[in-house]
Amino acid sequence: MQFSPTNGDFTFVSSSEAEDFSGTISTPDVKLNMGSDSGKDPYATTFLRQRGYGWLLEVEEEDNEESKPLLDELDIDLKDIYYKVRCVLMPMPSLGYNRQVVRDNPDFWGPLAVVLLFSMISIYGQFRVVSWIITIWIFGSLTIFLLARVLGGEVSYGQVLGVIGYSLLPLIVITPLLLVIGGFEVVSTLAKLFGVFWAAYSAASLLVGDEFKTKKPLLIYPIFLLYIYFLSLYTGV
Repeated sequence: MQFSPTNGDFTFVSSSEAEDFSGTISTPDVKLNMGSDSGKDPYATTFLRQRGYGWLLEVEEEDNEESKPLLDELDIDLKDIYYKVRCVLMPMPSLGYNRQVVRDNPDFWGPLAVVLLFSMISIYGQFRVVSWIITIWIFGSLTIFLLARVLGGEVSYGQVLGVIGYSLLPLIVITPLLLVIGGFEVVSTLAKLFGVFWAAYSAASLLVGDEFKTKKPLLIYPIFLLYIYFLSLYTGV
């Protein structure tokens, strides 16, 4: 007895009556809409854009340009620093250097390097003076800046900070000489005075302009005292 139930969906056929069936099943093309179509934005995107928050959906494009060198990123111009160093070490107008560039185009890294170099040289005498040298550079320059503004000068704090920092170079130059002639008290004292006058003249000739008129000594004297104090931090006197 053969049982072949049927309904509207299935028909059961015995294995003996089954025939070989072969064929292929075609799959329909299905396209997923991921919201890339600009004409049909999702509801959330439309909601944000209507209320002025469309910038939250913006994606910054990657910058394909080559990365800049580290010196350019830090705004360090070695040629400019080297030129300013020569302007400070050779302050005579007859040499033809445009010394005003030290004041008119101030930078931070050059003076900082000079101050750190002077601090490292001072380690030979006393390690504890390093922090004091940097502190005196910052606050001493601030004092000179405030005094210059009170006297009617038109300088910025950045300009004063740069000039005071660069003008430490003469003291750096004489420090090796002091190690050699340290046993000769008179010669050593003269070398110290020469270094202080050299540094003070380099700074004052840049900061003390014609706008001070008869008030120039009021600004030159504090600059001179500042470099005496710098030298005293090195010598320990």
